[in-house]
Amino acid sequence: MNSIKWSSKRSLAILLVSSLPLATLIPVALKIRLPENVRMIWSICNIVLILTGLLLSGIAMKQKKSRDPILILALLTSIALLLMVLGIVALSVVLNIIG
Repeated sequence: MNSIKWSSKRSLAILLVSSLPLATLIPVALKIRLPENVRMIWSICNIVLILTGLLLSGIAMKQKKSRDPILILALLTSIALLLMVLGIVALSVVLNIIG
């Protein structure tokens, strides 16, 4: 019984870590303009959180007992955010080469 509770709490914590980069959308929705330094720190934190969420969910997925829908959602969220970041980086490289 305790292992089920621990697995569920761990999955929720991993989902929280994976979803925290979505907090970037809050200032955008509220039309708040952040200073350049804050945006740079925030983007570094987002990348670290995405990689941490991906690593933690990947490690947790190795155990067949702990695979639950919350953990799968955390893994998919991390992968989607990582693909978005990689797409933004690729776009910026292409635009710098062209322009």
